[in-house]
Amino acid sequence: MRNLSITRGALGLLFVEVGLSLVYLMSDDQAKAALASWVVASADQVWGSFKLWTLVTTSLFEIDFISLIFHALILWMFMPTLERWWGMRKFLLFALWTCLAGNTAASLAGLALGGGVAITGLDPFVFAAIVAFGILYAKQPVQFFGVLPMTGRQMMIGIIAFVGLFIVIGAQWVIGVGYLAAMGVSWLLVSGKWQPRLWYLRWKHKRARRHLKVVDRGRDDQHWMN
Repeated sequence: MRNLSITRGALGLLFVEVGLSLVYLMSDDQAKAALASWVVASADQVWGSFKLWTLVTTSLFEIDFISLIFHALILWMFMPTLERWWGMRKFLLFALWTCLAGNTAASLAGLALGGGVAITGLDPFVFAAIVAFGILYAKQPVQFFGVLPMTGRQMMIGIIAFVGLFIVIGAQWVIGVGYLAAMGVSWLLVSGKWQPRLWYLRWKHKRARRHLKVVDRGRDDQHWMN
């Protein structure tokens, strides 16, 4: 039962998203419009009005109730496993980077395809976390929603296929670009392909070696004796 309990970071994200989303969903149309103009991201909002903070705040608001329920289930059932693996700090940073990557990519796609598409919710983080789960727990047996037995890798492949089908059938190209960007960042972070600190240390080491002079000890001793 202890392993099934939700962790603090996942609980915090769940509490904030559900709380703020319910406030939005229960508001009247005028209040919704006023709130959306300051917290919801779209290409027009981000790049037209330069409300760059909406790239973060928009993830805390979900305007679709079914999606909100889905997020709650994923945060409760799968996210705690990742948080126990990484710790709360890295887990929350992962949520931040994947949401930023997804929202930024979607807003840029909206700029190219049409700027009125609203980008809301934790979907980029949710799908990115499922990719991370499939990499870290590739062979781990999973009961998907307590019904379908599969491995972590199979669940990841199934979710990616479902997301791709949703994008194509619904022609959700703007949102789809955001999902793909978030999942790509997740793969880079979890697979170890993205290591800025290691790249910096290697660059620093090469730079230091340029200032070093290789001395032939035998030739130097002979010069000293002469």
